[in-house]
Amino acid sequence: PSSGDSASGGKKEILGMQYANSQVPEITLGGETYKIELVYGDNGSSTDKAPSAASSLVSAGVSVVLGSYGSGVSIAAGQTFAEAGVPAIGCSCTNPQVTAGNDFYFRTCFLDPFQGTVMASYAAVDQGYKTAAVISQNGDDYSTGLAAYFKQAFESLGGTIVADETYQTNESDFNAILTSVKESGAEVVFIPSSIATATLILPQAQANGVTAQIIASDTWENESIVMAAGSA
Repeated sequence: PSSGDSASGGKKEILGMQYANSQVPEITLGGETYKIELVYGDNGSSTDKAPSAASSLVSAGVSVVLGSYGSGVSIAAGQTFAEAGVPAIGCSCTNPQVTAGNDFYFRTCFLDPFQGTVMASYAAVDQGYKTAAVISQNGDDYSTGLAAYFKQAFESLGGTIVADETYQTNESDFNAILTSVKESGAEVVFIPSSIATATLILPQAQANGVTAQIIASDTWENESIVMAAGSA
């Protein structure tokens, strides 16, 4: 995605691929040297647009696909690559369903069951939190999947989920959700969200007086969140 909610994360992946391409611009296989050319497809951070973006890459005759940033769009495009016999390698699409049942989709990153469990362990074991709130996005495979894995692991470690809140795609007002979270008395809040949502929800959490520790997932490893959130 170079547009939409996940554009910032998509840009990071593209820059990484461009750097790799600058360092290894060609490769020799079977005694023949090939020049590596990067071809781009923008899925707009949308599962509706993902299949057409995938088709555009297939039509361009690519040998392999790298991406996509975002599990939902990767899942939506997977069948297109499988039917065309074009292998795809995910760099950061962590939902298990990306590769499940698809012989042509691979990945280099860890899975959501892993990071959801690790975050629950951090909260319950390392920090000793007994109560947690979870905020996730309805209809987003990445967000709902991670939320489920976190809740299951946190409860198995003796913790209690005191608030389980959801929001809709493109929602920007989280005040009601954050009020419920604050009233729940949760010691920690797990928010597996997009970068765009993070930049909105953190200042609102501060404004609503939420003092619980906020933790998140791999999408939040982005300096744009830190810059946008400021003191929040």
